[in-house]
Amino acid sequence: MSTSATGTERRGSRRRPTADESWFGAFESAEDTQIGEDTAHTSGPVPLDTGPAPATASLDSRLFSRQAERIVSAGQSAFDRIFRTFIGARAALGVALALALAATGLFGSRPSLPAALVSVAYGALALTMWLLPKRGTVEPKALAEFWNPLWLATIGVDLVCFSALHVLTPGSSLNYVALLVLPVLMAGVLTPRLKALATAAAVTLILFGSAWLSVLAGGQMTQLLTQAGLASAGFFVITVLAGELAGRLAREELTARGNMEMARQQAALNRLVIEEMQDGVLVVDRRGRVRAANPAARRLLAPEGMCRPAPFQLRGVDAWRELVSTVERAFVESSWPEAGRDVTLEFEPGLARTLRVRVRFTRQRAAQANEEFCVLFLEDVRNMQARSRQEKLAAMGRVSAGIAHEIRNPLAAIAQANALLAEDSTDPAQRRLMRMIADNVERLKRIVDDVMEVAPGLPQEEVLIDATAQVAAVCSEWARAAGVGLGERSVLRVELPGEPLGVAFDAEHLRRVLVNLLDNARRHASDAPGAILLRLESRDAETAFLGVASDGAPIPPEVERYLFEPFFSTRSRGTGLGLYICRELCERYGASIDYRARPTGDPHGNEFFVVMRRLPLADNEARLHLTS
Repeated sequence: MSTSATGTERRGSRRRPTADESWFGAFESAEDTQIGEDTAHTSGPVPLDTGPAPATASLDSRLFSRQAERIVSAGQSAFDRIFRTFIGARAALGVALALALAATGLFGSRPSLPAALVSVAYGALALTMWLLPKRGTVEPKALAEFWNPLWLATIGVDLVCFSALHVLTPGSSLNYVALLVLPVLMAGVLTPRLKALATAAAVTLILFGSAWLSVLAGGQMTQLLTQAGLASAGFFVITVLAGELAGRLAREELTARGNMEMARQQAALNRLVIEEMQDGVLVVDRRGRVRAANPAARRLLAPEGMCRPAPFQLRGVDAWRELVSTVERAFVESSWPEAGRDVTLEFEPGLARTLRVRVRFTRQRAAQANEEFCVLFLEDVRNMQARSRQEKLAAMGRVSAGIAHEIRNPLAAIAQANALLAEDSTDPAQRRLMRMIADNVERLKRIVDDVMEVAPGLPQEEVLIDATAQVAAVCSEWARAAGVGLGERSVLRVELPGEPLGVAFDAEHLRRVLVNLLDNARRHASDAPGAILLRLESRDAETAFLGVASDGAPIPPEVERYLFEPFFSTRSRGTGLGLYICRELCERYGASIDYRARPTGDPHGNEFFVVMRRLPLADNEARLHLTS
């Protein structure tokens, strides 16, 4: 009999058993899914996460019937469980036989010596097999053949011993025929159908043979043969019914394992989707207990880092008091506005976070029904506002690019006409006005070029450069153009790594970003030596850090929030596109640019920094771009 099942069969196919295989032949020993219990929790402040939480594979047992849950949650297959029960029943029956012989002796009925020897021998064998240590899981193929040692030691021994007791004690007060039900029943459950019917047929022959011997000894033929025939018919019925019941159990186990595998896959998929969501997701019950929380939600609930993994209690934490009230209100109302409501978490004085909370219930029910769980979707209001602002800026950028494209041609015509007028004009006042026209035309051209530079276009190819060489070259070029000397007493101090540093960036675009940052730093820095500090370093194997710090006055908070927005400038003649263009250029290559105020007491209080992606130089020599 083939006992190995394909992966598809193990996951839920209901393959009909053939005549030469057991009802349990579709199963092999496999790791069963454990349905875990939810861990205990205590109320009170929730600590920050100090490490990875232990992985749990628990699934909601409500997905399955109780029988399926019991089958799947057990540590062995149904075949192995039934076989172990069979071994225990044999041991109990062996003890019962010995006690029965002792009881009959006490009441004056002396058993025959052969029957006593067979009973004691059977009891010893059954107890020995029961007491032997388990050696792995018993497979259906172990009982598929008559000559298998395991079949001979169990069903075979039962047939021989019980038949011997029946034949050796024809006139005994004990009915040993009933004992033959055990091997017949186990054969119907644990062996292939044909083998089970053969076992019932063997018992039938034994009964008829014993009846015929009794007839030869002077018994009534009709009575004895009728009893043997009825008992044999009962054994065949037991065989067929046991096989059908075993088949039903096998199919339920197969379905339960398939459902569990599907549930495990669906749970893994849901977990992956929820954990990658940018919005926080909490599953909360009526008692305020968080049953599930994705990383985004755990970050939003903590002032820094993450709070502990679920499950944990919302109640008892002062910062979450308003959120608890929101959950209680949602359960009372059984509904929630589609757009959600704002909730403020006060972690400490001066440190608060406003969240947009949207509540959804786990299932559609009547308005008067009680909900057991609700799902909270959390989003930082600041992120929502930033996203809205970015969408507006993107739309404005597309409009500006279109307008800039349309301005180019009239601007070129104005510049050409002004140049023609300047050739024929000799009046100093007119020439002064023409110079004003030319200067403003050039300024408009620069604005148009800046707008077109960041207009949406084709995706940028990944370009590898040596950031160390490129930054050194740009600093030298900028110092010459700005009239800044280099050396120990220079306004500009440069700190570069002592080895090449490969990053993903275009050389010309990096030059433009760096020049813009240096110009801004020079504009607000003092003339003291080292007033401008430029640092390039490798933070880790994935990122490189480029910072430009200056000793200028700190940037006010009301200005800081608009630093990277287009057309915002603190200078009367500034276009307000410099830092905006820098950010757009950085994003093209997977880099980021930001501003931070350095700690109090640091001479360089303001710092703009760029975080770039590192790439190995050794594997990309053919694509290396060096600018001296």
